[in-house]
Amino acid sequence: MAVLIQQQSVVEGGQRYRNLAARRILILCCLLAALALSVAIDIGLGPARYSLGEVLAAIFTPDAVSNQLRVVIWDIRMPIALMAVTVGACLSVAGAQMQTILANPLASPFTLGISAAAGFGAALGLVAGVAVFPAAVQYMVPINAFLMAMAASLFIYGVSTLRGVTVETIVLLGIALVFTFNALLSLLEYLASEQALAAVVFWTMGSLTKATWSKVAVTGAILVVVIPLFARNAWALTALRLGDEKASSFGVSVRRLRLETMMLVSLLAAIPVSFVGTIGFVGLVGPHIARMLVGEDQRFFLPGSAICGALLLSATSVVSKMLIPGAILPIGVITALVGVPFFFSLIFTNRRRAW
Repeated sequence: MAVLIQQQSVVEGGQRYRNLAARRILILCCLLAALALSVAIDIGLGPARYSLGEVLAAIFTPDAVSNQLRVVIWDIRMPIALMAVTVGACLSVAGAQMQTILANPLASPFTLGISAAAGFGAALGLVAGVAVFPAAVQYMVPINAFLMAMAASLFIYGVSTLRGVTVETIVLLGIALVFTFNALLSLLEYLASEQALAAVVFWTMGSLTKATWSKVAVTGAILVVVIPLFARNAWALTALRLGDEKASSFGVSVRRLRLETMMLVSLLAAIPVSFVGTIGFVGLVGPHIARMLVGEDQRFFLPGSAICGALLLSATSVVSKMLIPGAILPIGVITALVGVPFFFSLIFTNRRRAW
């Protein structure tokens, strides 16, 4: 009898797990459908507005539409819409993994100063012509951004491994890095020529208007390369949420996992910043939305974070075109307006839990 009861409980537990997995997969599919709709709306909006049917016709049957419509959709609007998707996914996945390895719900490339470091590195190339890696001068802007972001990430990682360092210390350290790199960026702006100053200001506000197919390809390639690496460590990253000691008891090399993840996060944070500027809070808000919808299991949390970040930035791109007719507002301004209240809600929620 006891064996039968035990077998029945195992079967019921397996069924509950399958139902939970099916529900999470359904949520991911709904998010993908919402993302596709948001991208279609984003492509249709602009000085000349097109219906959803015209947009779909230009995408799937470009030879059957007018040359003007085809050029507007394929050469101007689609790179911007897809750039929002790839950049949002990059920043959200980066934030999700930072929150995982640091056990810090407030961690993201923006709040911990990684985006500010990447922006400063890119500005060094634009304003002063300084290449951190002289062997590739022609690509000094994205390479500068990546190396500075990686340096900031390694610094944060090194401090987090010190004895007695708490989550609050890491957050304060990130705030200090943000102010430090912003101050250095302001100094470069003061010394910059008018042309270089315009380029730096474009970054600090964050904009998708200069998106091109080549930039979309680069950010998309980063996702294609990095996400499988995270997926390979999905079980280890999930175990890390239980604490370092638990993860180590499961055979996870915690120190190596953190170092590898931080380097990949630097890549995800640096490349988008070098192309579209500093876009804040996507890496903070996207992972938390995904966590509320699909939980902590990295098999669902990782794609969920990518889709939520892409959807968030795509929807923000739509809003940036609708607020002022005929004008496109800087997308970084809108994400900040959305992210700051969310940031405060996280602070007060964590404070109540601490009490």
